[in-house]
Amino acid sequence: MTVHLEVAEGVGTLRLARPPMNALDVATQDRLKELAEEAARRDDVRAVVIYGGEKVFAAGADIKEMQAMDHAAMVGRARALQDSFTAVARIPKPVVAAVTGYALGGGCELALCADYRIAGENAKLGQPEILLGLIPGAGGTQRLSRLIGPSKAKDLIFTGRQVRADEALALGLVDRVVPAGEVYAQAHAWAAKLAQGPAIALRAAKESIDTGLETDIDTGLAVERNWFAGLFATEDRERGMRSFVEEGPGKAKFL
Repeated sequence: MTVHLEVAEGVGTLRLARPPMNALDVATQDRLKELAEEAARRDDVRAVVIYGGEKVFAAGADIKEMQAMDHAAMVGRARALQDSFTAVARIPKPVVAAVTGYALGGGCELALCADYRIAGENAKLGQPEILLGLIPGAGGTQRLSRLIGPSKAKDLIFTGRQVRADEALALGLVDRVVPAGEVYAQAHAWAAKLAQGPAIALRAAKESIDTGLETDIDTGLAVERNWFAGLFATEDRERGMRSFVEEGPGKAKFL
């Protein structure tokens, strides 16, 4: 299998395993979708790390496989390609990308599906599809522009240039840069901390933010309002408020 789901201490790691560069061929895309949906369903997975290994995150699509596809074939495949990445973006739990080495093309688009990105000092990110006479097709034109703004996204997509970790941090493309050898440990620690939090409230926060970014503010406020009121029916809300009153802030233990 080219993608594995490993679960420990409430954290599910979606690990790409297609050496040497984790090229995202059709089989890998389909497996990614399958395991992302599994991680979304499983109660023992409360947060997720996406990881490609110590040397490379994912260098992009399998170009040899794509070269053999004509227009009709890609018309039939393009939706499935996007759906595999959307399955990761819609995991209703905190998701962090642990980026080492290259995260290019589809690899960068996969990192964009995470809620938070921790990159190694050796990371290089970019959307080089324009150099193939293409555009990003797995959500890059949409998620990148929402994350870093349209003009910065257009610069990266129009030129196809790669950016190192320090520039990616300045652009807002990644959220933290650490030594390459610490990427997975820090990503897992981020996820493990949130895995101990109130699962329904975290889901509510993620859905409210993501929905609000995709719609008008009134609709976003309605989503937020409904989740906010609904959380008053949860045990986590009772536990959190009781702990605050009796013990002070930040000491609640959630199930």
